[in-house]
Amino acid sequence: MTVAPTVSVLICFLDAERFLSEALASVYAQTFDDWELLLIDDGSRDGSTAIAGQAASAREDRVRVLTHPGRENRGISASRNLGIREARGRYLAFLDADDVWLPDKLERQVAVLDANPDIAMTYGPTERWYGWTGRPSDVRRNVMRGTGLAAGTAPEPPQLLRHYLESGGEFVPGICSLLVRRDAATAVGGFDDRFRGVFEDQVFLSKITSRYRVLVTDDCTARYRQHPASCCAVASEKGEYDPTLPNAARGRYLSWLKDYLAEAHVADAALLKALHRERRPYGHPLVRWPYTGLPELMRSAKRATKQAARALLPAPVTSWLEARIRGRAYVPPPGWVRFGNLRRVVPLGRAHGDDRCTPIDRYYVEKFLARHAHDIRGHTIEIGDDSYTRRFGGSAVSRADVLRADAAAVGAAIIGDLADAEHVPSNTFDCFVLPQTLQLVFDVKAAIATIHRVLVPGGVVLATLPGLGPLADDERGKARNWGFTPLSARRLFEALFDANDVDVASHGNVLAATAFLHGIAAEELKAEELDHDDPSFPVVITLRAVKSNCSPLNVAGKKVEAVT
Repeated sequence: MTVAPTVSVLICFLDAERFLSEALASVYAQTFDDWELLLIDDGSRDGSTAIAGQAASAREDRVRVLTHPGRENRGISASRNLGIREARGRYLAFLDADDVWLPDKLERQVAVLDANPDIAMTYGPTERWYGWTGRPSDVRRNVMRGTGLAAGTAPEPPQLLRHYLESGGEFVPGICSLLVRRDAATAVGGFDDRFRGVFEDQVFLSKITSRYRVLVTDDCTARYRQHPASCCAVASEKGEYDPTLPNAARGRYLSWLKDYLAEAHVADAALLKALHRERRPYGHPLVRWPYTGLPELMRSAKRATKQAARALLPAPVTSWLEARIRGRAYVPPPGWVRFGNLRRVVPLGRAHGDDRCTPIDRYYVEKFLARHAHDIRGHTIEIGDDSYTRRFGGSAVSRADVLRADAAAVGAAIIGDLADAEHVPSNTFDCFVLPQTLQLVFDVKAAIATIHRVLVPGGVVLATLPGLGPLADDERGKARNWGFTPLSARRLFEALFDANDVDVASHGNVLAATAFLHGIAAEELKAEELDHDDPSFPVVITLRAVKSNCSPLNVAGKKVEAVT
């Protein structure tokens, strides 16, 4: 690479065979591609050295492997400093070998620093990533590590450092979320080689934030993998680090910070006060006890209480208590789920709720049409009958046509198959009302082509499609060909309608879907139960699409003149 890249990506690794390939893949997947990758081997003895070598061989124009003399293990700080010395990019981005970036990480952050030349570094929230295991229980534990600041904040130094101290380290960003100017990193001396493991990132951040302005955003750009072999987990296992209690590693960092601020002549009174407060737990043992001994005593009591409760109380009671204490919804443990009236292999009714009151799918259909009643105007067309057109369009409708496939139907204005309706004039209708119909059409693409063709430019189709639900026992149920998802609905319509003019939404949740399968009516559920939309359980999919001003095409791709 003859021209210096914009970004130098630094990945330090030590026996990281398990996750290194995934970290590399997240770099390769970046939408911003003007980068070089420096892989710093800190004396690995597993297969990660080979993985790095293969990456360099495959992309020798932009990937380099660096090692310490004699392949020594010198720690994470010394390794990052080696990368900084060898970097050629204007900006530095750090990625631990067990973490991953989101694809637009570099694109977003390079744009921030390019647009703000007075800013030395930028970062945003980081996701604490438990769900990498693929287990649903771990996925639910994923949590965003916030910044504690409003997006767009760029405090004057050393306010951001004081923010980190006052939060007890809670809002310190993950190293994988940073993008920093190389000149700034070099000017502050990079990392401190004496910090070989935990708190090495906070040392670097302290140097930057005590001297330069940093822009905080709300863009999450990285996933911080949580696993028992991570640096923090290993230090915690050894008793050197604790995320909530005073610990030796943090005491060492705070002692370093006190000396560093004195040497750098940083005399901000509020910062020094915050530092003094944070160092209190590390003084005389009598002073330390309220910060160390008392919390540990309380934790021991909490563990003993939980163990006693589990031994003496039934599993549902302990689960309920834990849920209440943590503010979560109660989930019965295995074997304790009560199905009540729903423990049956046949539904409560087979009329989809129509025999009890309003079917649940109809609730979502009518709510969608009511929300878009302003689109039902002018010359309209509806499938089957014009009841929805008249109900929701009212006086705004100047003419309402109906399309039916049954030639014997009384009062139908137009007879024809939606997938083969060349006799229906093009560029005619201002609105096409299409409730729960496309599942009955085998050639869905041809039907959508007809809809697009017969609408005037600027015309709107209001369609609803079935998602989860039972098959009816009647002729309509027997004629059903398809079920849909929000993605399939969008892709089908975007083949002809402009993507910016297609709005798709899903409606329903596990309770609504279960009730619909059993033939329970909408009136038997609460409004908040029906209106909670969970994309994993779409009972009804709604779609609004607008025809652009381009020339209409018929099914065969030929222009069709409007019939007057």
